[in-house]
Amino acid sequence: MDQCEDREEGAPPSKIPKRNPPGPGPGPGPGPDRPPKAQRPGPGPGPGPGLGPGPSCVSMNSDDSMGVSETQVEQQSSEVPTGLQDQTQLDSIFEVKQMTALKESLLKILVNLVDGDFKTFKWFLTIEELPIPVSKLENADRMDTVDLMVQIYNTNTQRVTVRVLEKMDRTDLVKKLSKGLPVSKESIHQCRRKLKVKLKQKFECVFEGITKEGLPKTLLNQIYTELYITEGGATEVNQDHEVRQIETASRNPHRPQTTITCEDIFKIPPDRDQPIRTVLTKGVAGIGKTVSTQKFSLDWAEDKANQDIHFVFPFTFRELNVLKQKKFSLVELVHHFFSETKEAGIWIFEDLQVVFILDGLDECRPPLDFNNTQILTDVTESTSVDVLLMNLIRGNLLPSARLWITTRPAAANQIPAQCRGMVTEVRGFTDPQKEYYFRKRFTDEEQTNTIIPHIKTSRSVHIMCHIPIFCWITATVLEDVLKTTDRRQLPKTLTEMYIHFLVVQAKLKNVKYDGRSETDPHWSPETRKMIESLGKLAFEQLKKGNLIFYESDLTECGIDISSASVYSGVFTEVFKEERGLYQDKRFCFIHLSVQEFLAALHVHQTFINTGVNLLSGQKSFWSKLLWDTSVQFYQNAVDQALQSPNGHLDMFLRFLLGLSLQTNQCLLQSLVKPTGSSSETNQKTVEYIKKKISENVSAERSINLFHCLNELEDGSLVDQIQQYLRSGRLSTEELSPAQWSALAFILLSSEEDLDVFDLKEYSGSEEVLLRLLPVVKASNKALLSGCNLSERSCEALSSVLRSQSCSLTLLDLSNNDLKDSGVKILSDGLKSPGCRLDTLRLSGCLITEEGCSSLVSALQSNPSHLRQLDLSYNHPGASGQELSALVEDPHWRLDTVRLDPSGVRWLTPGPWRHFCELTLDPNTANRKLKLSENNKRVEHMEEVQSYPKHQDRFEEWVQVMCSTGLTGRCYWEVQWRGDVHISVTYRGIRRKGVSEDCGFGRNDQSWSLRCCRGGYSVWHKDKHTVLPQSSSSSSSSSSSSSSSSSSIISSTSSSSFFSPFFSSVSFISISSSSCSGTVSVYVDCPAGSVSFYEVSSDKLIHLHTFKTTFTEPLFAGFTLWGIGSTVCLSGV
Repeated sequence: MDQCEDREEGAPPSKIPKRNPPGPGPGPGPGPDRPPKAQRPGPGPGPGPGLGPGPSCVSMNSDDSMGVSETQVEQQSSEVPTGLQDQTQLDSIFEVKQMTALKESLLKILVNLVDGDFKTFKWFLTIEELPIPVSKLENADRMDTVDLMVQIYNTNTQRVTVRVLEKMDRTDLVKKLSKGLPVSKESIHQCRRKLKVKLKQKFECVFEGITKEGLPKTLLNQIYTELYITEGGATEVNQDHEVRQIETASRNPHRPQTTITCEDIFKIPPDRDQPIRTVLTKGVAGIGKTVSTQKFSLDWAEDKANQDIHFVFPFTFRELNVLKQKKFSLVELVHHFFSETKEAGIWIFEDLQVVFILDGLDECRPPLDFNNTQILTDVTESTSVDVLLMNLIRGNLLPSARLWITTRPAAANQIPAQCRGMVTEVRGFTDPQKEYYFRKRFTDEEQTNTIIPHIKTSRSVHIMCHIPIFCWITATVLEDVLKTTDRRQLPKTLTEMYIHFLVVQAKLKNVKYDGRSETDPHWSPETRKMIESLGKLAFEQLKKGNLIFYESDLTECGIDISSASVYSGVFTEVFKEERGLYQDKRFCFIHLSVQEFLAALHVHQTFINTGVNLLSGQKSFWSKLLWDTSVQFYQNAVDQALQSPNGHLDMFLRFLLGLSLQTNQCLLQSLVKPTGSSSETNQKTVEYIKKKISENVSAERSINLFHCLNELEDGSLVDQIQQYLRSGRLSTEELSPAQWSALAFILLSSEEDLDVFDLKEYSGSEEVLLRLLPVVKASNKALLSGCNLSERSCEALSSVLRSQSCSLTLLDLSNNDLKDSGVKILSDGLKSPGCRLDTLRLSGCLITEEGCSSLVSALQSNPSHLRQLDLSYNHPGASGQELSALVEDPHWRLDTVRLDPSGVRWLTPGPWRHFCELTLDPNTANRKLKLSENNKRVEHMEEVQSYPKHQDRFEEWVQVMCSTGLTGRCYWEVQWRGDVHISVTYRGIRRKGVSEDCGFGRNDQSWSLRCCRGGYSVWHKDKHTVLPQSSSSSSSSSSSSSSSSSSIISSTSSSSFFSPFFSSVSFISISSSSCSGTVSVYVDCPAGSVSFYEVSSDKLIHLHTFKTTFTEPLFAGFTLWGIGSTVCLSGV
């Protein structure tokens, strides 16, 4: 909709149409102070003194249409085509309406003035910069005054009126004047230009540490690297420590497909029809949220993007916090921060494309409370700032505006779900973007080629470089260290990195502020005092969870505001000062991790210097701590961190333990008093951490304890597991809890993608699943079929599905006896808005109608993601039909529900319910094989049997196949004696000759288990894995006569995604007892698996599972090596 401020110069007032929106109508009657007049003087034939060009109609499509004066239109009208002349005539009509609206609004204002106030109003007009003569105003009534003002001030009439009313302290009338009064497009155009200049000046340079004198400023466009912004994200609050969230994100390459650049943040996605009003962007501290909003504003100010937007108004909650006790209308708030709009007289934004940026919701004090707030719809009505913001976010105020809100994850739930048009997440730098940043940061290619490989060698540093500001810290440190240090001594741990960072800042202070040289001692008495003060502030505010500090916070820590300003001026790259609209001072550390490091340094120094432990005497997780020895100090610090909620002391503990090393204390010489702690003290701390890892701590906590071991430079536990992996001697039943945790840490620290997690490649047990749960959470697909899982596993997996950091899109729980109770628990996770599961397989899980009803309820609560559901081999009853109906409903994404086969028969526990009757095919039997018992038994004979010639017969290999093909799921049992192969094979396997192409397990057509007196071995593609009796006898490539045992053995039968550690590893769990004479086989054709079991006392003991994709129907087959060997197909 266009806004116009138009006039028809020289026209008598009687011909000016009175405005009564939406169309012309009767105007106001005569004023109360005089009779009607037949004729009133017009404004004159042209602009008066001091007037600019006449106004023109506002076009909201581009700047090019703005600023065409009426004089120019008159001069060009005879030269332009007819169409443009018609447009000029339309513009003239709009000008008349605009001037009419101005006169009407002004008259209403003057009518609201009592006689005394009206007299005062006229007096102010006589002293304006362009005064109206007293002689003309002395006897002028209200209508006369309106005409005089329009004649003298023309388009500036509104500004003059506002200025006078403000001098009279009648802001109530200012609102009435501006409300309903459009502004000329020229005024908007000029205001827009001024705002762009202001924003460009504000955002063209970005804070990236200290701005050194004599060097050019850091330009945002010069260093900006496009961040990874993804659409979506869980709506639940993630209370994990933000560094933990970073670690989770860094090992999750399977991000949502929808990625967004900051300039397209309001672009309508392909799957949406309606424009997006509110974008909520989450991200941890320092990840780049603020810089993204600055880049958006700068691109708009530089005419590079989003030119359909008329105004961009960037606010920060830090600035808004100081206004909490004041009252504003929304328009007044905009005027306060962006005075250009006030100067232009803009009070109406409904017809303009306006973007409000609200940066840092997590810093809002107090938090917004949407449950208890008044409803406000008038942009000119004053109230508290928090009420304004909540009504703006809800859309009660200025519903046409667009909003971009940024926040750290913990505060995201302040915004009601119905107020979030789209949720996005800043994921920081991807690995290629990290490299791109460092290549932009360093022009010396040799330096770059040294720095980038070094960062990759330290997993913890590489993970932290996910955060842009940590990339800058790392670049600052390595740039300095490379000047003076051998490349082999570059910092590898986080503690080393932050110590060097502090040293660099001390050097800067010495040179820049103290006039010293870089070779002088770093820690002067003044510098030590500053570090101590900052450390105390960091620690005290860390306990409270504060990242932004105000004067009252500083006073509590014994720091006056002037000292804080000095600290921020000297240690700009550590501690910075910000000023708000009213020059109020706020302080913060440049990143949470810097605050945590200084807090740890403060606690460490205090303990070493005074023997006092600052953690003692605190409540909850800051419980009392013993301090009489260094060993007790560090051990109890570990306990403190393990007790803290959600890992909020994880990074603090890493730094504190890192500072205990003598090598790190040497880097801080003369700042930190050496502890004199021996290697024995450190070793006791290491052993204590390993003990805690072995205990029943959460998997996430154990991961942080491994990071702590890294800071202590102890990798013994990890090295042990890696050695097992490399040698193929990893034994599942002999792994301790600590070793399982080490395995999880290795997998999560691997640079390889965690795509598919197959529990059977480790051990098909519930205990192993629970130990490796973080790996499951980080993987894209979890294959847990046939692993004897129970409700306990369902509880853990439900928690995983509710987690914001969960990456799972496929979960296969088939062939576990979960029953209805387990499915109900799992359904709680499916209901979570953050659950992004695309495929769920629950085939053969003993589910009845009750369990299916839970699934229906879960899908109705969260219908947006699940597309494929497999409930075959269950008994879903009527609930199965409800699920099928959801496939037809367009509101659900569910497009495949598999229910058949189904029925009561599938509620029998175990694989026996898939039992199939098999018979041997005599047309395939080698002539030395004798079939009997209705083709259920076969024996290797010395005599040649008299079989007729047949093309399917095995001529040389002593083998036989069954006659029935295997489809779906099949189970059968075999009693054996001697030396035999129990196999499944494609029908097309070769029958003629002695080549390996004919032998079961010797080619890619068959999969085989060899059973003999010595034990078991599995065969495929002529490669075999012996299942030995003990781990000491295990081998990655053993002869077929090796003894059997319970172990995990290397195999080339199945490849794993965990390269390079697992490029040829298979994990097999069997009994330590000797093999019995009965083996069972379970084939799941759709899942592509063949499992072999040992049958003992009605129990199935898993031997091995082959995972593949079957391309043809399968048949059972048997090889009988020695004379007298027998195979008998038995019933169940």
